[in-house]
Amino acid sequence: MATAEELINSARDRMVKSVEHARVEFATVRTGRASASLLDRIEVDYYGTQTPLRQLSTINVPEPRMLTIQPFDPSSIKAIEKAIQESDLGLQPSNDGKLIRLPMPQPNEERRKELVKVVRRLAEEGKVAVRNVRRDVMQHLQDLTKNHELGDDDERRAEERVQKLTDDHTKGIDDLLKHKEAEIMEV
Repeated sequence: MATAEELINSARDRMVKSVEHARVEFATVRTGRASASLLDRIEVDYYGTQTPLRQLSTINVPEPRMLTIQPFDPSSIKAIEKAIQESDLGLQPSNDGKLIRLPMPQPNEERRKELVKVVRRLAEEGKVAVRNVRRDVMQHLQDLTKNHELGDDDERRAEERVQKLTDDHTKGIDDLLKHKEAEIMEV
């Protein structure tokens, strides 16, 4: 069985991963600026297999409000366009046979509010992941105490440390959320 210190270190690592995952998810939410990471979640039906768009093409940002996608296989251009149109990004691709252009329209007020809701949902998912780590570790600490491998005082101190870790990491997600909301609402 793991020691209290090992459990706390494991919890810290898992919580850091949850915060990092939230940061990556936030990057895929569209603001007014073009960013290649917007297309990270897009999967294209490529000869019957769902394939990430990044594996099928080169994505560039030639100007602040434009993305270009150059497929390695020109025959996949229609499938890529379809995947972008069916995504929740709300973008309209146009192609010239070799290159897909994705203009980034400035989101209107209503769309901004929708994006803020999406970001808040992603933040809540990240916080739930952090709290799940806390719950698991607290359970393990209780088991150690039940098996007399850990004293009551040691358990209480370990639980306080885990709670502090949880508070710090949920605050980290809240900070990321605040920053992303400001970026979305910026005109």
